[in-house]
Amino acid sequence: MEDTKPKRCGYKNILVILGFLFFLAVIALITVGLTQNKPLPKNVKYGIVLDAGSSHTNMYIYNWPAEKENDTGVVQQVKMCKVEGPGISGYAHNVEAVGFYINQCMDKAKQVIPKEQHQQTPVYLGATAGMRLLRMESSDLAEKVLKFVKQSLTSYPFDFQGARIITGQEEGAYGWITINYLLGKFNQTSSWLRILPGRDGPQETSGALDLGGASTQITFVPQDEQIESQGNSLHFRLYGKSYDVYTHSFLCYGKDQALRLKLVSNIQDAKDGLLRDPCFHPGYEKDVNISEFFNTPCITKDEESFPFQKLQIHGTGNYNVCLESIHKIFNTTYCPYSRCSFNGVFLPSLQGNFGAFSAFYFVMDFLNLTDSSLEMVISKMQTFCSQPWNEVKAQFPDIKEKYLSEYCFSGTYILALLQQGYGFTKHNWKHINFMGKIGESDAGWTLGYMLNLTNMIPAEQPLYPPFSYSTYVFLMVLFSLILAAVFLIGWLVFRKPSCLRKGAV
Repeated sequence: MEDTKPKRCGYKNILVILGFLFFLAVIALITVGLTQNKPLPKNVKYGIVLDAGSSHTNMYIYNWPAEKENDTGVVQQVKMCKVEGPGISGYAHNVEAVGFYINQCMDKAKQVIPKEQHQQTPVYLGATAGMRLLRMESSDLAEKVLKFVKQSLTSYPFDFQGARIITGQEEGAYGWITINYLLGKFNQTSSWLRILPGRDGPQETSGALDLGGASTQITFVPQDEQIESQGNSLHFRLYGKSYDVYTHSFLCYGKDQALRLKLVSNIQDAKDGLLRDPCFHPGYEKDVNISEFFNTPCITKDEESFPFQKLQIHGTGNYNVCLESIHKIFNTTYCPYSRCSFNGVFLPSLQGNFGAFSAFYFVMDFLNLTDSSLEMVISKMQTFCSQPWNEVKAQFPDIKEKYLSEYCFSGTYILALLQQGYGFTKHNWKHINFMGKIGESDAGWTLGYMLNLTNMIPAEQPLYPPFSYSTYVFLMVLFSLILAAVFLIGWLVFRKPSCLRKGAV
C-alpha cells in the first residue's frame, strides 16, 4: 500500500504539467495567428505634378503602392488644388511674385502628404502652351520665370525634380495615357482582380482630345495605318505593353488664341472701329485695344496698319455666320500627305472612341451638350447664340462676364474644330465622350505624366507577413497537434485511479 501511493499521486503532477502545456499551446496558436494575419503597414509613395497652363496653374497630388505593377506605378489622384491667378507666363514682367503664387497650393501639399514622406516625394512642374508662346516671344523671359519657379519649389522639403516647358506632343500623349489608364485600357489590375484570367495583348485604346487656352491636341493609336509624319509619332511602354501613338498639338488653336485669330481676321470688316460679331450675343458690347490682339506670337505684329486703336465689338448672335467666320482660321487647301487635318498637318483615319476633356468638357458641360447628338448640339448652339445678352446674364448671374460672353464662340469653335479640323461627322460624333473626371481623377495630361515618370522610380520589395506560408502552416499544425496530444493524454490519465480518488487501493 505505501509502495504504490507515491506512484498514484504522481498522476496529479502529470495533470498539472499537461495543463501548463495546454495553456502554452493555446497561447502559441493565438500569437502565431494574430502575428501572421495582422494588417501590414501601407507602403505608399507620393508625387506632385503642377500643371502650369496658359490661363491658370493646378497642382495634383498622386500616390501609388511602392510595389509597382509590371514596372509602372498604379497611380491615383489624392488632391487637386487650383492656384488663384493667371498662368505663370502672366508673371513674365513680375517674376518675383510667382513664388507666392505657387505657395498657395504647395503649403496644402505639406499638410496632405505625411511628414515622414516629404523628402521622398518628387515634385514636377510642367508648363504648357502659355510658356511655349512666351519662349517664342522671349526665351530670356521664359527662363527667368522658370528660374523663380524653381527657387520657390526648392524651398519646400520635397524632392524637386525640375520645372520645364513640355512639348505639345508630350502634352497630347500624356493626356492619352491618362484617359486610357482611367478607363482600364492598359490591362492594369488590382490585387483582388488577379484571380481573373488575363487577356493577351493590349485592348483597343481610346483617343484623346485636349483643348486649352493656347493649344489643342489630338492623340490616338492608328490601326494598320502608317504614321507618315514621324514628328507626330511617339512610343510608350506601359504595363508590359508597347504602343505607337499618333499625336499633334496645334499651338495658337486653343480657344483663347483662336478667338484672337478670328477677331483679327474680321477686323478688315470693321468700319470706323466697329465690328458686328456673330459670335457674341445680341446686345453684347465690348471695347478692346487693338494692341491686345498682337501681344502674342500667334499673330503678326502689324497693329500700326489699322487706322483706329480701339475696336468696338457689338454682338449679333448668329451661329451659322459665326461658324463661317471661324472656318477662315483653318487652312484646309494644302496637304502634303495622303490626308490632313488642317494647316498641312498629317492626320490618320479616325478610329474608335475619343475622350474629350479640359475646355472641350467645360464648355460642352456648361451648354448641357455632353450627351447630345451632333444635330442636337447644332440646334442648341443656334438657339443659345441668338439669345439676347441681357437674358443670358440674368440666367447665369454667378458666372464672370468674360467667360459667359465667350461661350457662344467657344461652343461654335469646338464644333468647327471637331468637324472641319479633325473630320468628325454625325456618324462618328457618338464616339466622342466629353469627360471632366473619371472616378476620382481629373482627365488631363498630369496623371499620364506621373504614370510615365514612375517608370523611373525604383520599386521596393513588397511587405510580407513575418512567417512564410509554409512556416505558418507548420507552426499552426504543430501547436494544434500538441493541443490534441495534451488533451488525449490528460483524458487517459484522468480515467485511471489516482490519489484524487480517496480510498482507492
